[in-house]
Amino acid sequence: MRRSAEMSFVVQQRLRSLVGSRDTESVADNSEPAFFDVDPRTTRSVARVVVAIVLLVGVAVWLNRPVEVPALSPIASGIPLQAASQGPATTVVVDVEGDVRKPGLVTLPSGSRVADAIVAAGGFVRKDASQSINLAARLEDGQQIVVGGLAAGESASDPRVSLNSATVSDFDTLPGVGPVLAGRIVAWRTEHQRFTSIDELQEVPGIGPKVFANLKDLVRL
Repeated sequence: MRRSAEMSFVVQQRLRSLVGSRDTESVADNSEPAFFDVDPRTTRSVARVVVAIVLLVGVAVWLNRPVEVPALSPIASGIPLQAASQGPATTVVVDVEGDVRKPGLVTLPSGSRVADAIVAAGGFVRKDASQSINLAARLEDGQQIVVGGLAAGESASDPRVSLNSATVSDFDTLPGVGPVLAGRIVAWRTEHQRFTSIDELQEVPGIGPKVFANLKDLVRL
């Protein structure tokens, strides 16, 4: 009787162990991951979408980057060049008239002297032409230099107007000569470099025989 009870207990224990192992295997089988069969075309589509998103993000970052603005030059910004730079002038323009070989405007470096202007105008026509002018004077822009030395035999008190050294204002003092005609005389002298005779005064536009007759005794070379 006792032996039968022991055998029954052993059988029950075996049954329990078998049932427990099956439950464990069932649980183990249920815990295994499931593998799905994915279509390769779907994978490529997803990859394209990811690449497109990355490119769009990169372009947005590049467009929003800080940009350094270069400094504008005075010309590009519309500022006048003279207002941007107030440096001293490097040249001067002077008008050399009178007893020189090439009367008219000359351009010289700033700081030049009257002697430099005379040289630029071709030099003196007569050796004694420098007696009435200061060759060491410093030139100023817009200055007029009138070279009017006395020729041999002329008196310092000669009241006649020099055709080769007189200014427009000087000619304007002559009878029958106004500012317009005086300007024509100076223009003719500048074009032909100088008067070589008093008779050449008749070649100036506006000076006819009557006007010349009134002027010939009032002017000199």
